[in-house]
Amino acid sequence: MLRYALTRLLSLSLSLVAASLAIFAAIEVIPGDPAAYMLGLNAAPETVAALRDELGLSGTLWTRYLDWISGLATGDMGLSYTYRVPVADLVTERLAVSLPLAAYALALSTAIALPVGLWAAARRGRAADLGIMAATQLGIAVPNFWFAMLLVLVFAVKLRWVSAGGFPGWEAGLGHGLKALTLPAVALALPQAAILARVMRSALIETLGQDYIRSARAKGLSRAQALRRHAFRNALIPVLTILGLQFSFLLAGAIIIENVFFLPGLGRLIFQAITQRDLIVVESVVMLLVFAVILVTFLVDLAYAAVDPRLRRR
Repeated sequence: MLRYALTRLLSLSLSLVAASLAIFAAIEVIPGDPAAYMLGLNAAPETVAALRDELGLSGTLWTRYLDWISGLATGDMGLSYTYRVPVADLVTERLAVSLPLAAYALALSTAIALPVGLWAAARRGRAADLGIMAATQLGIAVPNFWFAMLLVLVFAVKLRWVSAGGFPGWEAGLGHGLKALTLPAVALALPQAAILARVMRSALIETLGQDYIRSARAKGLSRAQALRRHAFRNALIPVLTILGLQFSFLLAGAIIIENVFFLPGLGRLIFQAITQRDLIVVESVVMLLVFAVILVTFLVDLAYAAVDPRLRRR
């Protein structure tokens, strides 16, 4: 298991280095000068040049890349051009919203999808299965921002159970924080639950055709018992893949939802930084999200090996 973990860690570390080069190169080709943008069209060239020196934008590309990546390695993400505060402070503040939101949405989608997928597989071809498949297809087809606006219309505007947006901060209490994140989490979770339920159903149905399931049925187990006791664990590998991808998506891809609900999360920070040409924020936050994706991938790989010991010998 240790050898398998070290091999995967080396591979993912190389992926992280490649991603850092790609992110830096992509940001550098974006047209426009952040210093000129910040000072305005009428700024003197000498003033723009002085600000470029202050922001560290006047060095060579290779020097700037090394300064950026070495700073990230030591926890120094640089200074925001717009807010004039360390990027690490901005990220820490926004993670306090985005991370609980992603975890909340993932917990909701998992709690919905796994029993629904198990229920549909146990009743394959029946009316319940067909209804579930139709509902999940609808959940996949409808974008999450439409769900978000519908939830706001029903629960915030009509019923007035929750506010339409904003975040009171965790200092207001855990209950108030979770209440503010509930509608965004549901909007994010429903499409992901639809995907996960279909994957769970397909994996279970495929597993039901294996010899060990037929042996279990021959010993007297019902179809539902064979599903729960034997098929469920063996169907988890594709489910774990989707769960890992979903957490990464929920953490990094909630830009639209955070803007719909005016949540001060990482997605909204990236959106604001792009519009304000705050390149150091964009670079650092995107790199952090890439690191999160790679870390989740590594943990999913370890979970694979725990579920299926055959992978440890590869």
